[in-house]
Amino acid sequence: MRVITGIARGRKLKELPGMETRPTTDKVKESVFNIVQFDIEGRQVLDLFGGTGQMGIEALSRGAAHCTFVDLRKEAAAVIRENLAHTGLAEHARVIQGDYLAFLTGCREKFDLVFLDPPYNTGMLEKALETITKIDNVTENGIIVCESAAEAALPELSAPYRKGKDYRYGKIKITLYHRDA
Repeated sequence: MRVITGIARGRKLKELPGMETRPTTDKVKESVFNIVQFDIEGRQVLDLFGGTGQMGIEALSRGAAHCTFVDLRKEAAAVIRENLAHTGLAEHARVIQGDYLAFLTGCREKFDLVFLDPPYNTGMLEKALETITKIDNVTENGIIVCESAAEAALPELSAPYRKGKDYRYGKIKITLYHRDA
């Protein structure tokens, strides 16, 4: 697992031991960043189920202004901090070790780009989308990038949010949501 491009290009990222974390493959990560490449520079990013932090770190490497990482597990938060230090991007980040719903409901920030990649088939993705819609903490013209199992049927969201395109990569599906102005 490595940073694909930008100021931290080629830096290897530390992974979490065990099977609890499923890192996004380089192929899928590269595809996601090709899709959102013009929506990164200077933006506020949220990597809600941070894991190793690779999605948010990639965004920072490509010019995002700031990224907030959230993960429930203490080990994941520690790995995200190590990866941020290793890539030299720590000053542009905040790492929160805590529950995603507690973070969302207490959050008063708005984000331009949100990455959601929770464990598959747990209902966490749908609950995060529902909560984000209710709290409305995505900026106008913001994007939510969801990673799920290919067979997952993700919900339509109420206005001003709309479901965009699905992209399939074998057993993985990327779904985009947009917040209209």
